Amino acid sequence: MRTKGSSHRIAAIIFVLSLLSGLGIVAHGQDRRNRRWDGYPNWGGTYDLRQTALNAGFNEGSKEGRDDRARNRRSAYSSFSGYQKATSDYSSKLGDRELYRRYYRRAFESGYDTENPPQFQSIDRDRDNDRNRDNNRGRRGRNWDRYDNFGGSYQLRQTALNAGYNEGIKQGRNDRKRGRQRSYSEFSSYQNATTDYSSKLGDRELYRRYYREGFENGYQDGWNGY
Repeated sequence: MRTKGSSHRIAAIIFVLSLLSGLGIVAHGQDRRNRRWDGYPNWGGTYDLRQTALNAGFNEGSKEGRDDRARNRRSAYSSFSGYQKATSDYSSKLGDRELYRRYYRRAFESGYDTENPPQFQSIDRDRDNDRNRDNNRGRRGRNWDRYDNFGGSYQLRQTALNAGYNEGIKQGRNDRKRGRQRSYSEFSSYQNATTDYSSKLGDRELYRRYYREGFENGYQDGWNGY
């Protein structure tokens, strides 16, 4: 009888442990499915747009980061076609395409760095600047060398960054005086992103991309009192 009772107790313990293990697996799965993105910026747009873009970007960045880590290398984000396009899982039903791409790229960078941290190998000067910038370390101001280079002519890049930064710092200072801080997408100048643009400079969409990057940093500088 004693042996039989011990067997029952052992069986009960195994059952409880299995149950707890199963709950843990379920909880972990739910946590992955319901991943929260509180640590990321909120530039506006619908909940579904932001969640879909962040999830798709992070997943793609993680995959590329794992692949590069296995090869003992680190690549610039912009070298990946998925990062350049930034439209995986996008649908017009979600809303603004450019806003989606912006969320996507931010999450891609985070996913890539999570799987392939910078310390795994030395990084050249340009990539080091990218990492510092993307992690919001330091202030770039008007030092255009510390901004991304997505291609295009020197004049296009300089004109767009300068125009965006000037408008952003003006809006940031105004909002600081009023004690408020708004998302970039609330500004028509940020949405249009074509101030000082001329077809002679080159690709319009590339200009807008540089402009918005300059605006974002200018706004933060203005808001911070520079």
